[in-house]
Amino acid sequence: QVQLVESGGGLVQAGGSLRLSCAASGSIFTINAMGWYRQAPGKQRELVAAITSGGKTNYADSVKGRFTISRDNAKNTMYLQMNSLKPEDTTVYYCNARRITGWGPIDDYWGQGTQVTVSS
Repeated sequence: QVQLVESGGGLVQAGGSLRLSCAASGSIFTINAMGWYRQAPGKQRELVAAITSGGKTNYADSVKGRFTISRDNAKNTMYLQMNSLKPEDTTVYYCNARRITGWGPIDDYWGQGTQVTVSS
């Protein structure tokens, strides 16, 4: 079992910055990748940024150049540095951890979410 706890959300003006944190615990040695998702009302949850166990990163086009995903293995914590925030970034952000086995099954674990609000 994997537990994820997010923090760092809040209210910021357009153009400002926030840093989200996701602390992981449990059977994290089996996790292959972690990422940040967001879900606006009435829309599907979308991947914002991801980082694999090997350190490779991937970003949604809408956040490229503005957001940076990173991890601190010693602290079992993943971060999302969000700069140049826009009102369109306003929504709930979720931490995700994924485990994929060699024989196919995929397990996803989710945090409780943290609210990010960007005022214009």
